[in-house]
Amino acid sequence: MATKLDISEFIDASRNQPVIDVRTPSEFDQGHIPGAYNLPLFSDDERAEIGTLYKQESRDTSVKRGLEIIGPKMRSFVERAEEIVPDHNVLVHCWRGGMRSESMAWLLNFSGFSAQTLSGGYKAFRNFVLDTFKQEWPVIILGGMTGSGKTEVLHHMEEMGEQVIDLEGLANHKGSAFGALGEDPQPSNEHFENELAMQLNSMDKQKPIWLEDESHYIGKDLIPNDLFDQMRSASVIEMQVPVNERVKHLVNVYSDYPMEGLAHSISKIDRRLGGLRTKQALEALQENDFKTVAHLALAYYDKAYTYGLSQRDPETVYSLKLNSIDHKDNARKIITFFKKQIENQVVINNGN
Repeated sequence: MATKLDISEFIDASRNQPVIDVRTPSEFDQGHIPGAYNLPLFSDDERAEIGTLYKQESRDTSVKRGLEIIGPKMRSFVERAEEIVPDHNVLVHCWRGGMRSESMAWLLNFSGFSAQTLSGGYKAFRNFVLDTFKQEWPVIILGGMTGSGKTEVLHHMEEMGEQVIDLEGLANHKGSAFGALGEDPQPSNEHFENELAMQLNSMDKQKPIWLEDESHYIGKDLIPNDLFDQMRSASVIEMQVPVNERVKHLVNVYSDYPMEGLAHSISKIDRRLGGLRTKQALEALQENDFKTVAHLALAYYDKAYTYGLSQRDPETVYSLKLNSIDHKDNARKIITFFKKQIENQVVINNGN
């Protein structure tokens, strides 16, 4: 029987060893350990068939049918594992750490691999993920009105050695009605949580972790409540960028997207923009007047951002005026500002 690892041991080992997830493709697509490979013991239909046999006939009948299904696949499992795991050291898991992972681990060990399994399976990993968000994290929020270039600035800050988590990057969404343009399909909310938890657990709790100021939802993905509560009470470094510079940035980002996609995005906020502004924005779009479109959209987004900022404790908001959209220079200025104005005060939770 393969060695079973608890979740902390399994996570540590996964930093150096490939993870094989033997659940069905639909289970894997719903959410999985980031970086894992899907080598399903059964297809979705096969698993459904076995489950029906278990309920309607007996465990023995379902097990025998499972063996009948797996038998012809065994060689392909080993060959695929050889592609994934050149050094033959591998981690295997299923949903609960039961027969599926044990069967695959037995086959791989028999074929010359060193396979270990996860006690409690993916269910144990999900508990680990949810427990992650209940911990206290040294969060600092980078704020600023729409078009300030927050995401780009965060990327430069990361290059400069700061700890950064790009929530919008994890969600494949830029966080507004226009946020899906040019992005891959969003992950399930479950997998968004998985990716986020793994990134948090890779961070040093003794140093600040920078996150962008976000609404509770990023597209259809929900920031976990426990973490979102921490974000709302955390200190904010607010970028104050002139509106004309923000308009320039928005035009650079969005003007190359298809016209129909932009029009559809405008229609999503028509009630918030109002009938007249929506009409003006759509007319400007038809004339390729992207500056006017951006100005009109900001009429809504600036108001929404100002309201959100007003719901924070004003003593936690630190504003920095920036004259232009120079992402790299702004990143340097924000880091310097933080160190001079913030680090001497108790404004971040140290994670203890």
